[in-house]
Amino acid sequence: MAVSARLFARGGFDATSMRDIAGEAGMLAGSMYYHFPSKNDLIAAVYERGVAEIGGAVDAALEGRQEPWERLEAACIAHLDSLLADRAHAAVMTADLSRLDPRLRRRLVKMRDGYERRFIGLVAALPLAPGIDRGLWRLQLLGALNWTPTWYRADGKPPAAIARALVAALKPSATEAS
Repeated sequence: MAVSARLFARGGFDATSMRDIAGEAGMLAGSMYYHFPSKNDLIAAVYERGVAEIGGAVDAALEGRQEPWERLEAACIAHLDSLLADRAHAAVMTADLSRLDPRLRRRLVKMRDGYERRFIGLVAALPLAPGIDRGLWRLQLLGALNWTPTWYRADGKPPAAIARALVAALKPSATEAS
C-alpha cells in the first residue's frame, strides 16, 4: 500500500501500472491481482487507508474539547499533521479526481465525503455571522489545508502554526459574529 501511494503520488494514477507497483514492492505482477482485482481497487484501498488514518487523527484530536473554535483548530492541526506526515498518501487523497473513471471517482468521493462530515459538523457549530455560506467557508478552509503539502517546507513554520493561522484568518472578529 505504501509503495502504491508513493508511485501514484509520483507519477499519477494513469501513468502507474500494477507491474510498476509490483516491481517496486518486490512482487510478481500477477500477485498484485490476488490482493486487488484491479488498479481501481488498489487506489481505492490506498485512499480508504488514508481517509481512515486522517479521520482517526482528527477524531483523537477532538476528544475532550468542547469549545467550537478550539475543536475546529484541533481538527485542522490533526488534518495538516497527517497530510504532512505522509506526503504520498496526502498526494493521493488530495489529487484531482475528475479524470478518473466515473465509478471509481464516485467511490472515492463517497469516502472523502464521509471524512468531511466531521468538518461539516465542526463548521455548523461555529458562531459565524448570519449569511455566511458555511459550505463554502468549509471548502475554503479544507482547500487551503489540502494545498499546503505542495508548498510546505520542513524548515519553515510548523504544521500546527500553519493550521492555527488559517483558522485565525477565517475567524470573524467578535463584532462580525454578533
